[in-house]
Amino acid sequence: MGEMIYIPTTLEEALRIRKETGAHLLAGGSDIMVQGKRGIGLHPELPYPVMIITSIPELKGITDNGDGTVTIGALTIPSEIASSNIVPWHVRKAAAGMGAIALRNTATIGGNIGNASPKGDLPQPLILLDAEVVLSSESGERRMLLDDFILGAKKTALREDEIIKGVVIPAHSFTYSYYRKIGMRRANAISKLSLSAAAVVKDGEIIDFRASSGAAGPKVIRSREAENILKGHMVAELPELKESFLSAWNDAISPHAMPEYRRHTTRRMLEYFIDEIIRGAEPGIIGED
Repeated sequence: MGEMIYIPTTLEEALRIRKETGAHLLAGGSDIMVQGKRGIGLHPELPYPVMIITSIPELKGITDNGDGTVTIGALTIPSEIASSNIVPWHVRKAAAGMGAIALRNTATIGGNIGNASPKGDLPQPLILLDAEVVLSSESGERRMLLDDFILGAKKTALREDEIIKGVVIPAHSFTYSYYRKIGMRRANAISKLSLSAAAVVKDGEIIDFRASSGAAGPKVIRSREAENILKGHMVAELPELKESFLSAWNDAISPHAMPEYRRHTTRRMLEYFIDEIIRGAEPGIIGED
């Protein structure tokens, strides 16, 4: 095997190696093992230098920043996210449903984001919540909306000298929250389709309404244009606005991005969430199993 393997123990060391070699990053390895066509526990045969970053403490942990925001380190695994009482509900729900237990204990949030798979579980709720990704290099740090960072299937705005340090999730207080994932089967399920939605209603007025859909196209779909159709209106107006919203949402999806049955299923889930608000459902989680 001709590739070089680096195992830094600090972020500073990792950033230097990344800049000098452009080494590919390896943490959980759930995706890179597939690329190397080898089983878990075996050394993947890869044609490029690899940097194993699992020993870097600066990339680990979940932090309450004291201003309502939460930072999740890039090496944090789904099982930790799912069990945290400070991580927003949508993200915890998605993390808890990520495939088999072995995957939830080895995959990382940084890898799930950096891989930019349309079927990745965590980017979808993170984009709903306007989460930002923190990118580190020897030149410093920069932050950008995750929705802007993921450019398309397997494509991101990560520079050759950068490492994903973590994700910052803003504070939200939703009146209604919804999450649904549809997979081939409950165990080991890779998303065929997932949807998150949330709304803030005050004195009968829709202050905020948002939705995001995963595994529906080359990247997570969120239509702020569609959301604005409902924002600022009264709940009593939802029956007459619902179709305009659903049409605008459908228009946001490129014609060949998803089969018709997925469009139909997404529409039904969004319609269900809106109908529950119309009927005056109790504030909280809608459609919880």
